[in-house]
Amino acid sequence: MTASGWTSEEMGSLDGKTIVVTGANSGLGYAATEAFVSHGAHVILACRSTERGQAAATRIRENAPDGSTTVLQLDLADLDSIRSFVERFKADHDSLDVLCNNAGVMAIPRSETADGFETQFGVNHLGHFALTGLLLETLTDTDSETRVVTQSSGLHEQGRIDFEDLHHEDSYDKWDAYGQSKLANLLFAYELQRRLERTDEDIVSVGCHPGYAATNLQQRGPEQSGSTLRLWLMKAANALIAQDPEQGALPLLYAATESDAGGAYVGPGGFRNMRGHPTPQRSSARSYDEATAERLWSVSEELTGVTYDLDGSQH
Repeated sequence: MTASGWTSEEMGSLDGKTIVVTGANSGLGYAATEAFVSHGAHVILACRSTERGQAAATRIRENAPDGSTTVLQLDLADLDSIRSFVERFKADHDSLDVLCNNAGVMAIPRSETADGFETQFGVNHLGHFALTGLLLETLTDTDSETRVVTQSSGLHEQGRIDFEDLHHEDSYDKWDAYGQSKLANLLFAYELQRRLERTDEDIVSVGCHPGYAATNLQQRGPEQSGSTLRLWLMKAANALIAQDPEQGALPLLYAATESDAGGAYVGPGGFRNMRGHPTPQRSSARSYDEATAERLWSVSEELTGVTYDLDGSQH
């Protein structure tokens, strides 16, 4: 598959599929959810605000009257919330075809999650690491091939994993912290794929990025830091350069449904990989460092208390 023109219409029927999308109430998550639902999937909108999630589900059903959705509360900045989400999900669902680790925060002033993690690393990486581990048993028990899709960013190329100061307590730069979290997403996606291959599980792990897509994500940092100028510049860049969320969601949709996407990194194939149709591509050299990935995996297990037992259940 090339970047010449893949669109969501090529996904085909998703009837009978169950898909979880984190951060599904706005931006890329909303666009992806709407596409999944319009193709027949039942989508669980995993949202921090159930009110915003319900509003999003209502809008989606207006465009896809026969669509099937469920809204469940999930705060990736709180390990207790993640465990509660998994319990509620498992109470009503015994299969999961695709987990889309999409939600994230970007370039915000330093803060900490409920568990004391730096927020960008805690939400973007550790929250999704815990969520995936706790749902792995359901993914494994599903009859057909299942997928874990993890949303990264082109800015992972600037990222470095600082094991001596993972939570940026000694020194904090919001873009360095964001780059670290997005590099962690890919190190996780690739390491998960390697571990799945060693156990012959019928699950594939895929990394993706949206290029430059206009969403609310870019505005939150300037809003939280109170910078009117940066907020104005971000809005102007979104209007002039960015592609819309529907186009930005295509790499995630491709990663979730195309047969050649397993173990790959999918992003826009156009100008500087910021725009265009999705295609498998290479990520940074650091993202393929297996020693760093293994160390990050061990640290993530210690921090979250979630261990991956690919021969049985998680705990």
